Amino acid sequence: MLWQLLIFTAGVGVLYLGAEWLVRGAASLALRYGIRRLVVGITVVALGTSLPEFVINFFAALEGQDNLALGNIVGSNICNIALILGMSALVLPLAVRPSTLRKEYPIMMLVMVLFYLVALDGLISKFDGLILVGGLVAFMAYLIIDSKRHAKKSREENKAELDPEEAASPTWKKVVVLLVGMVMLAVGARLMVQAAVVIAESMGIDSVVVGLTVVAIGTSLPELAASVVSALKQEADLSMGNILGSNLLNVLFVVGLVSIIRPLHVDAESLSVHFPVMLAFSLILLPIAWTSYRITRVEGGMLLTGFVSYLVYLVYPYF
Repeated sequence: MLWQLLIFTAGVGVLYLGAEWLVRGAASLALRYGIRRLVVGITVVALGTSLPEFVINFFAALEGQDNLALGNIVGSNICNIALILGMSALVLPLAVRPSTLRKEYPIMMLVMVLFYLVALDGLISKFDGLILVGGLVAFMAYLIIDSKRHAKKSREENKAELDPEEAASPTWKKVVVLLVGMVMLAVGARLMVQAAVVIAESMGIDSVVVGLTVVAIGTSLPELAASVVSALKQEADLSMGNILGSNLLNVLFVVGLVSIIRPLHVDAESLSVHFPVMLAFSLILLPIAWTSYRITRVEGGMLLTGFVSYLVYLVYPYF
């Protein structure tokens, strides 16, 4: 047990450094090339922080651990909104652009509903996986078109914020920093999840609950680290973009690809309890952010309270 705790602690350190490098590299590239920070958060940062989910789900599916795999995705999506946005808002209230709530948020909500619908028959088939991956391609096409439409305005806004020393730094260095950050996030999350799963299983906790709690929180820690670091650096667009993008990629990229490789079975309790909880947290984000176009510390505390209440519901039967 002591050895697993040491591995878990080492993972925390690697994870934080990875988040620091990832955010630094992504923000720097966005400023240099006039890319909207939100777009960088939804794509590059979100993809990097979703790698742990993909690795865990890939191996879980190959080993026939469908409950663990789907519990990880549903739990991660809940963590992203309730735990990560809640924690980030407690660190520093998060400003939310109205355009984000009008465009990117509805897309995320649509994907969450689609995820529930393809799971309703108890099986996410290869055909369902193709639909999800098709959605991913369509979403990326939308981002490219939208980014080109706003490219000139973004370049002008970013030029005013670009540090002269940062501007002189070659692009390859920024890319290296970003890629190293991604790798460190994946390694750190892997170390933490491996240690946490061993500890949880030694206590006799069910695989669905392990997926929804230990594994979901563990694989969401890259998003938490990246979002908190973004909040501390006052990169609110990166924080929000990271969460929206991560939820999208968890479903379209991770579930889509994994189910094409091997169809995923969905248990009845997940459909009746855990999927609705995921949808409820996704829905409540809109009125919270819409009221003043920011997520305040009080609202962050409300999200965290909801998350803790859900955790208590999950683990209470085991105590």
